[in-house]
Amino acid sequence: MAALRKIVASKTGLLSSSLLPPALLISSRGITSKLFVGGLSFYTTEDGLSEAFSQHGQVVEAKIVMDKVSDRSKGFGFVTYASEDEAEKAIAEMNGKALNGRVVFVDYAKPRPSFGGGMPIARGPPDPLPEN
Repeated sequence: MAALRKIVASKTGLLSSSLLPPALLISSRGITSKLFVGGLSFYTTEDGLSEAFSQHGQVVEAKIVMDKVSDRSKGFGFVTYASEDEAEKAIAEMNGKALNGRVVFVDYAKPRPSFGGGMPIARGPPDPLPEN
């Protein structure tokens, strides 16, 4: 983000980030400040996760992935930071540390895979053509 501001400032002589389109601002922050946290205890709450990680920077969101059937934690979640520097600091400090009695694994979150871009999946042979 800082590099992008420098480029805009050097080209236009202005320091305002308001010149950048909102989509560019969102995509430049995007996935790099979102962390995957694995190995969570079933008793870890989103508030507890946010509190533990807020020691290393401003937590924008802390989300624990829940099983839809049992309504229990799946043992992993995501923490989103306001900046990449804070996220890097959290990885360095929290990876391999104990949280609620369990050692957690912390790394950058990977983007969700797209499954065919919404294309339907063919099921079985095609219907026979009607005879005229």
